[in-house]
Amino acid sequence: MRLDAVRRALEVELVAARQRRAGSPPRVLDVGGGSGTLAVPLAAAGCAVTVVEPNPNALATLHRRAQEAGVSERITAEQGDADVLGQLVPAGSADMVLAHGLLEVVEDPKNTVSAMAEALAPGGAVSVVVANRFAAVLHRVLAGRLTDARDLLDDPDGQLSGESLLRRFDTEGLRRLLVDAGLTVHLVQGSGVFSDVVPGPVLELNPGAADALADLELRVSTLPPLRDVATRLHAIARK
Repeated sequence: MRLDAVRRALEVELVAARQRRAGSPPRVLDVGGGSGTLAVPLAAAGCAVTVVEPNPNALATLHRRAQEAGVSERITAEQGDADVLGQLVPAGSADMVLAHGLLEVVEDPKNTVSAMAEALAPGGAVSVVVANRFAAVLHRVLAGRLTDARDLLDDPDGQLSGESLLRRFDTEGLRRLLVDAGLTVHLVQGSGVFSDVVPGPVLELNPGAADALADLELRVSTLPPLRDVATRLHAIARK
């Protein structure tokens, strides 16, 4: 299966974690991990995964999916919010900490990132995926929602009234958030530079178009300014 830019970066980090641990299972902390979209495949790949998630329904789904995949013994579930992360997991216990789609909805992203950094073992990495403010502006222009596009551009948090998202990020804002938590940013890349704006019929009617698009996405994932208008921004940072 073809790897996208995010999964490719995570694979690199897991290889490094296995080397540091002399082949022992990498310890992954998935903050706001929901129903196990990331946790179950990571456990199936041999990782020991802890999921912190406040929603009991999501945790029930995680439990069922883990059982179906035969990886229940590799997943530990903790019910709780990101703002009490330090009470749920020991400091220095994770080789990789994930927050994919989380920082847009927490009350205080600075505290959340600091707690994630505290949970990292030496040499470990934080992986965050966030919604991109400038991509949201662009997509609304393309949809003819010009007032919304202007409001997103004017709002420093990239928020629209009535949305569940509290904020969106741009590349520099994401870097600053991680650096302020004492982390060193090693990678910022885009996910969904073109794939979210290419019409479906283009892929359906042209043989090979899906593979060509996937190749193109990988090639531009770290290339500004295209990276900076991707639907999502992905960063890897270390202590």
